[in-house]
Amino acid sequence: MMGLLVFREKLRSFYGKYDAYLIPLMKFALSLASFYLLNGNVGYMDKLKNPVLPLILGVICSFMPYGIISFLAGLLLLAHISSVSLEMTLILAVLLLMLAILYYGFQPGDSYLLLLTPVFCHLRIPYAIPLLVGLSGGLTSVIPVGCGVFIYYIIQYVKQNAGVLTNDASLDMIQRYVQVMRNMMSNNLMMLMITACAVGIVVVYLIRMLSVDYAWHLAIVSGALVQLGVIFIGNFVFDVPVPIVELLVGTVVSTGLAFIYNFMVFAVDYSRTEYLQFQDDDYYYYVKAVPKITVSAPDVKVQKISAAKKKRSRDMYER
Repeated sequence: MMGLLVFREKLRSFYGKYDAYLIPLMKFALSLASFYLLNGNVGYMDKLKNPVLPLILGVICSFMPYGIISFLAGLLLLAHISSVSLEMTLILAVLLLMLAILYYGFQPGDSYLLLLTPVFCHLRIPYAIPLLVGLSGGLTSVIPVGCGVFIYYIIQYVKQNAGVLTNDASLDMIQRYVQVMRNMMSNNLMMLMITACAVGIVVVYLIRMLSVDYAWHLAIVSGALVQLGVIFIGNFVFDVPVPIVELLVGTVVSTGLAFIYNFMVFAVDYSRTEYLQFQDDDYYYYVKAVPKITVSAPDVKVQKISAAKKKRSRDMYER
C-alpha cells in the first residue's frame, strides 16, 4: 500500500510539474481517438479517410479548447454522412444544432464529455462515464453525457443503415425525412443507455456528497449496481436486447477504473476522522474533518566511492 501511495505522489508531482505539456498531449489523444472513431465507423468520404488527416487534426486540436474540438468532430461527421445521404446530413445537422443549444445553454464547461462518452461507448465501457462524472462533476453533467450517448448511437445508426439511406429511392423526400426520424427516435437501446447514465450520475453524485465514511466507495458501488438495475429492467420490461456478458464485463472494468480514480484524487484516512463544533452569534457549526493520506517520496542519495579512493584509504591505514 505504501508503495502505491508513493507512486501516486510521484505521479501527481510529475503532473504538477509538466502539466503544460501533458494537457495538450491528453487533448491530442482524445481528439485522435474521436477522429479515428469517426473514420472507422462512418468514413464514407474518401478524401477524409486519409490516416494522416486525424494526426494533423489531433496536433491542431492539442492547442484548442474542447468546444472547438467537438465542433471539428461534428463537421467531420457531417462531411462523411453527406456522401451517403443529404437528408440524413440535414437531419443530423439540425439535431447537432439542437444539442449544441441545449448543451451550451446549460453546461458549457464539460465539452470533453461530448468526445469522451462516444469513445468509451465504442470501447464497451460506457458505464465508467457516469461513475467518473458523478465523482468529479455535478448533476448538470447529465446533459453532455446524454448528448455523447446520443451521438454514438447516431453514428451506429448511419453505419448499420448506410445502404438503405443511399439506395432508398422509392420514397419522396418528406417520407424519407419522416422515416429517418422515426427510426432514430425509436431506438430503445439508446434511450435505455441515456437513462442508465443519467440515473448513475445522479446516484453517484448524491451518495458521494453524504457525510459518511467511505462515501466515494459507496457511491461507486451504488452507481454500478443502479446502472445494472436500469439496464436489466429495460431488458425484461421493454424487451431491449443487451449482451449480458459484455454488460457484466464492462461494469466490472468501469468499476475498477472508478476505484483507481478514487485512489488517485480522494485517498483519505477515515481512522483519524475528527469532529469539531463551534459557534458564532447566529449559528452552531458541526464540522467533520477527514485527513488526506499523504506520503513523501523517499529521497535516497547514493554516494559512489571509486576504487582509487578505496585503495588510497587502505594504503593510508596500513601506514
